[in-house]
Amino acid sequence: MHVVRRKLRWLPGALALGLLLLCAATVDRPGPARFAATARGELPASAAPVKRVAAVGGRVPAARPRIVPRGRWLAGAETYHRDPVRYGDRVKAVFLHHTDSPNDYDCADAPRIIRYLYAGQAGGGASGGKEWDDIGYNFLVDRCGTVYEGRAGGIGRPVIGAHAQGFNRNTAGIAAIGTFTEGTPVPKAMTDAIAAVAAWKLGLSGIDPRSHVRLVSSNDLARFRAGTAHEFSAVSGHRDGYETFCPGLALMGKLPEIRERAAALQNRR
Repeated sequence: MHVVRRKLRWLPGALALGLLLLCAATVDRPGPARFAATARGELPASAAPVKRVAAVGGRVPAARPRIVPRGRWLAGAETYHRDPVRYGDRVKAVFLHHTDSPNDYDCADAPRIIRYLYAGQAGGGASGGKEWDDIGYNFLVDRCGTVYEGRAGGIGRPVIGAHAQGFNRNTAGIAAIGTFTEGTPVPKAMTDAIAAVAAWKLGLSGIDPRSHVRLVSSNDLARFRAGTAHEFSAVSGHRDGYETFCPGLALMGKLPEIRERAAALQNRR
């Protein structure tokens, strides 16, 4: 399988897009698009850190990491208008993914890779896309630790994504750009950036990244039938809620470290 992936690395069209979509799983028809303005960069996410905000539960939430706004990677690309963005109540958990794409990319090419993902998930017709309402992930992180805004709707808001079958509401999806099967090295810059996003997003709700949260499935295709409540780690892997290899055993093995790092960024002990 890995040999095939290397041989087909960046073929154009539906075949190339298909290689980049093996991890994503949609559900709930969550929608963006207040989309056009955000896609054009008129509602940008700041690329600079912000000051820490008021304490939640006696602790100071983590600062927002640097996040490249979606208008940057969408520049010059076709955009797809879908239904209005939908929001949950608050982000209670994050699910970690990998994009199942090559690992040896130049980080300057990350925007191009994200455009492939976007076209494959939100495009249609000749592009061979799935015609979802947007890219499924809320955030993407490259191997150099750069964080990109994914799904439209506002990075500080509980935007409902299309990343965790049955558990999209009140969660955020973070996708690591690459393939992290067993034995694959996971760059520290990447795990540090994932931890920073998790610390910030969960901190907005006062949630300890090392804690467990109760989520209720909304879809029978999830690992748990619709209406079933299950306790997840506040920082979980995609495979915890859906039958998939995503985010790969190597990245799953980094989850304890990511949780501890995120807790430290929230000034927790």
